[in-house]
Amino acid sequence: MNSKYLLVVSLCAVLFTNAQSFKIPDSLRNRNFDYLFDRIEDDNNSSEQRSLYLQSFLMKAKMEEHWEELSNAYKNYVHYSPDRLKLIYADSMVIAAKRSNSNEIIGSAYLSKGIAYYSQKRLAEAMDIYLIADLYIKKTNDKYLIYKTKYRIGQIKLYLGYYNEAVSIFQQCISYFKDSNDRAYLDSLHSLGICYSKIGNYGLCTSINETGIAEGIRIGNRDMEPYFIHSEGINQCMIHNYAIGIEKIQSSLSGIRANKDFSNVMIGYFYIGKSYWGLGNKEKALAYFEKVDQSYMERDYMRPDLREAYEFMISYYKDKNMIKEQLRYVEKLLEVDKKLHLTYTYLQGKIRKEYGTKELVDEQQKLKNSLNIRKYNDQISIAIIGSMFLFIVYGIVRHFKNKKESRKRYEELVQKIENMEKAKAYKADDSDFSISKGAEAAVLHSLQKFENSKKFLERDWDLTKLAGYCNTNTKYLSLIILRHRGKKFNEYINGLKIDHIAQRIRSEKVLQKYSHEALAGEAGFSTTRRFVKAFVGCTGITPKYFIEEAKKENIRG
Repeated sequence: MNSKYLLVVSLCAVLFTNAQSFKIPDSLRNRNFDYLFDRIEDDNNSSEQRSLYLQSFLMKAKMEEHWEELSNAYKNYVHYSPDRLKLIYADSMVIAAKRSNSNEIIGSAYLSKGIAYYSQKRLAEAMDIYLIADLYIKKTNDKYLIYKTKYRIGQIKLYLGYYNEAVSIFQQCISYFKDSNDRAYLDSLHSLGICYSKIGNYGLCTSINETGIAEGIRIGNRDMEPYFIHSEGINQCMIHNYAIGIEKIQSSLSGIRANKDFSNVMIGYFYIGKSYWGLGNKEKALAYFEKVDQSYMERDYMRPDLREAYEFMISYYKDKNMIKEQLRYVEKLLEVDKKLHLTYTYLQGKIRKEYGTKELVDEQQKLKNSLNIRKYNDQISIAIIGSMFLFIVYGIVRHFKNKKESRKRYEELVQKIENMEKAKAYKADDSDFSISKGAEAAVLHSLQKFENSKKFLERDWDLTKLAGYCNTNTKYLSLIILRHRGKKFNEYINGLKIDHIAQRIRSEKVLQKYSHEALAGEAGFSTTRRFVKAFVGCTGITPKYFIEEAKKENIRG
């Protein structure tokens, strides 16, 4: 343990020394953060090139004391660094974010830190950090972050066994993401289906899986299709349709392997093995249980439901009177249980531990379970009918509420576009404004020229470059923009771009057929992600919804 700690400290010292001596290359000195981020994300770059862009981004943020981008710089390192350093960079990311005094930036940093813990399967700690993120994010109007946090907390609750709480969270996420983020919408559907299977609502699980596949086809995003098939295979195994379960899980594994998702491959192996065991083919089942054990040895990862693989292997070798192998897996099971206890305390208490009890007690428990299952199935039938009714009513109410809110925002944006020329300038407090009236008028003239000429559509504007264009310094320019436009610099530039493209979408029907990527280019954004985020931030609605409403206006007009 001490040697690992010293290794991390030594690596951090080396990295700190390198950061202090690093100088941004001349070719990158005048590049903005968007440019550097796009190069970091470019998979065509070598690891050496990515390292150069990572260091340049970090050093630029430090030199400019730009706390939001410094937090983003460390977030980049969290994403691309080895596991042993991710949590160290996550701490630096949060420290930088706190200096911004922005709830949105701090909340986003804590959320990313929680994801870093989750990726290392430190779920209890991840949950604590997600809850801290939630405290900050709830104070903002950033709905994407609010629901992203909800989804992450839902994932933790799912794996800890709080299934009913997780169901409620995923239903909320589905309602929000359906019109704003296709992949998050499909992820939420998939997680909801797993919850239903876990609590015994197998029919609802099947319905959700079918909906997920159909929705993926409808919106043109089939990335999650293997996962819905995988989920349905497990669901069929749970209701003893073993042959169907095996077929579905096996057909899903190639797509899941392509994503390098070892945990779901491992889960697939277990349920294939369990299905073969249910069919009486114990030799085939054993081969898949051994694959589960191999994955555990290689990845040091285990889920509470997968521990049953060891119980099956112990039972198999006991029947064969192979004491050595039986003892080996008994010891393995004790090791697994000890590890699981640290993270999955709640869920572990709900899983039956059948090994080690006497045969008479086993038989007694089976009889009790049979009686309880009959009673439970009766309760489930009633609960399914009631849940389906409530779910349908909730979905209808939520749909119309979201539609009404989005329509209101659309109308507000249209009004803003139509009255843009009549908007009054924002008046800031004069107490902190020391620039002369003549200099102020000159900068305002340059800003007006900047806006009229549509130069804001160029992609590489930052505060320093615009200050040079207006022949002033960054401090005065920030104050003038705040005083006369009522916005900070990034809000000002994004607002100009979004107002421009929204106006064009309404007036130029051909743009209503453009993809988000093409619209991002027309508006001067370097990436589709930044365009969509800016559009939602400025208007409260997605570009997709705005275009749909604009098309309806054309029909009505």
